[in-house]
Amino acid sequence: MAFVWNIVKLIPCLLLLSYGQAALAAVRNNTADLDAIWKRYLAADARKTPTAPFPFGHCFRSAAREHDLPLSLLLAVARGESNFNPNAKSDRNCHGLMQIQWPGTARHLGIYRLAALYHPCTNINAGAKYLRELLDRYDNNLHLALAAYNYGPNRIDRSLRSGDIPKGAKWYSGYIYHHLGKFLKGATVDPDTVIAGKRSPYIPQKHVLILTFAQPFRASGFYDHLRKRAPDLNIEWYRTGRRRYQVVLLYADQKTLQAGKSKLKRLGVALK
Repeated sequence: MAFVWNIVKLIPCLLLLSYGQAALAAVRNNTADLDAIWKRYLAADARKTPTAPFPFGHCFRSAAREHDLPLSLLLAVARGESNFNPNAKSDRNCHGLMQIQWPGTARHLGIYRLAALYHPCTNINAGAKYLRELLDRYDNNLHLALAAYNYGPNRIDRSLRSGDIPKGAKWYSGYIYHHLGKFLKGATVDPDTVIAGKRSPYIPQKHVLILTFAQPFRASGFYDHLRKRAPDLNIEWYRTGRRRYQVVLLYADQKTLQAGKSKLKRLGVALK
């Protein structure tokens, strides 16, 4: 039985071999366009108000106003960094919703108690303050600012062209843009539509692991592969640590969990 289970677990890995290089090539091509993609976002979509549900709404809206940032951008960073988990902690000593590094970045932002990073509004405001600082530093180049948010401003020189930044910083910019799509879908330039009470309440979703990868392009490629074969499959991929990128099945209750497992099984992916 253990042998059979190991074979089942190998199926997704074997599938990856067939398109892994194509996925890597796609990632490389996309990173070349990220600077232009983010410029289009700032020009066309940055003022749109998300209608997708999200937690800690007053914290995000207040931070966006105070630091003159798009609300959807803050939400995308929080979703990509912690999936809105205020208690998140990384293996690089980053904490909370926006994954603020302790103690260096936190103290730079005026936070001197580690416990304060676990207060949602404090953490969100710190992340927004840092993003505003980085946008000013890089002349409103959001691609470079996000690269520096991930890599540190000392490692992203202001004189560098967007295509010359480290590969890891490039993928992070694309990774946040992936999560931004969650909030641009259905976003509106008419905030009254949202204020009128049409926003759905935020319901946190549980998740179960499908596969863990050591490279982000493999996680992204496998995610795209599953989505292409089953567009209605409720999955996502996240960075969960250094060289750890997980594709997960999202669910709200046991009924949706079993439905998701059945869809994956039909694709040749069996979960425990």
